[in-house]
Amino acid sequence: MAIFGKNGFIRQQEVAFAKKLLAWKYENTGIALPDAAALQAQAEDIVADAHVIAKKRGSNILEIVKKQIKDIKK
Repeated sequence: MAIFGKNGFIRQQEVAFAKKLLAWKYENTGIALPDAAALQAQAEDIVADAHVIAKKRGSNILEIVKKQIKDIKK
């Protein structure tokens, strides 16, 4: 199994982290949690966006993911 890349171990861990943060955000705001497939897709989109931002700015991926999820409207 590759460590890096779109399906690598690191990316999978980033997506899992984003899913947990999304679930926490939904629970805190009182919004119904979407189904697993929708949550997975949303987490993958957030991580992909974070990689694009990090590539442009040279920032930390996890901090960008946290900020993106924090910015989700109630």
